[in-house]
Amino acid sequence: MNVHMDPSTEKKLNEHMGARPGYFKLFYDTEDCGCNGVLTLQIIDQPLDTDIKVEADACELFVDRQQQSLFDHTMKIIADPNYPSFTVRSDSSLFSSNVRIRDLRQN
Repeated sequence: MNVHMDPSTEKKLNEHMGARPGYFKLFYDTEDCGCNGVLTLQIIDQPLDTDIKVEADACELFVDRQQQSLFDHTMKIIADPNYPSFTVRSDSSLFSSNVRIRDLRQN
């Protein structure tokens, strides 16, 4: 899986990461949502044993091994310039146009 990002997306992701260490994870959160899941960009302290590192332009990005099949081989993450959200898409699919960052770091 390859994930591409433009410079404005890279900048916005770096702003969310800040000076604290961490990793990004593309994740369908199904806990307490009553649906098939809400796509989120998580900031985590460490990847889990079940996480797989994907090729990404700007950052270290992971997906859960079981969720990898839900995504296309080549993806794009695009920052919304006017709103604190991102669009996740491929050439053939729109996965979500309102992806939020959820900071799960403990430090």
